[in-house]
Amino acid sequence: MKVILLGTAAGGGFPQWDCACELCLSARNGELPSRSQECVAISGNSRDWWLLNASPDIRTQLLATPALRPGPGPRETPVRGVLLTDAEVDHTMGLAILRGAADLTVYASPLVLDALLPLRGLLTRYCPWKWQDSTVPGFELAGGLRVFAHPISAKAPKYIVTPSSSPHWVTALRIEDPVTGGVFVYAPCLANWPAALDNLLASADCALLDGTFFSAQELGSAVHSQDPDAGQSLMGHLPIAGPTGSLTALTRHPGLRRIYTHLNNTNPLLEPSSAASALVAQAGVEVLPDGAELTV
Repeated sequence: MKVILLGTAAGGGFPQWDCACELCLSARNGELPSRSQECVAISGNSRDWWLLNASPDIRTQLLATPALRPGPGPRETPVRGVLLTDAEVDHTMGLAILRGAADLTVYASPLVLDALLPLRGLLTRYCPWKWQDSTVPGFELAGGLRVFAHPISAKAPKYIVTPSSSPHWVTALRIEDPVTGGVFVYAPCLANWPAALDNLLASADCALLDGTFFSAQELGSAVHSQDPDAGQSLMGHLPIAGPTGSLTALTRHPGLRRIYTHLNNTNPLLEPSSAASALVAQAGVEVLPDGAELTV
């Protein structure tokens, strides 16, 4: 299984266009590399490619990735479709960029499919796509991969006025390569650490996980908010640090290749020389750049 990290930043990218925090200033000055918004490409045969989420930066990401370039026909593409983990804006707006491609298939939970009905109606006027339930008990992708979607969070997007409390708002994806036996877990949005996630990671080879915030106070501190906890808690991302953070949970899986993604522009992991980066590296967890390629 081939995995390409097309983008590794949280919504807004890095640097964020409307932010003058210390890290964003360093990126604008060329002292830190920029990052596009989180998105992944996977393939079981290096010919049929699937996107995990569709970021607003998808056009630039596709153009920058040789494996995803169109051809051999004038309107052929190796991209077969998209697997959505949630209905958040920074994971779905890229669908509008893909609107000219025919015969794409989009997998998502029924709640996410319903939330996207207005966008789906718009896209259908360009090219009819297939919209499939990702929560069925395992489904096959062109290229040989098999996918299982596991509900992990009831965190609905902010634009949903009266959301249900169903945990199917956010899913983690377990992707298996039947030929090699490789297992990849993708969970870029974690409001907390459910027990089911430990079960998923126990039999996986590699996991790409939510690394949005290093600490619960970081967002408020970076923008000098009077309420430093409010932004992080409302955004619904489990911090990395602390006794209940994701780094502590990951110590239970030392044999697993563990990678953080979806990094917010305030996250000190964006600075390789920071104390936070040293702590995560010491724990054996990786932070990779945009464009990194993995074999699972």
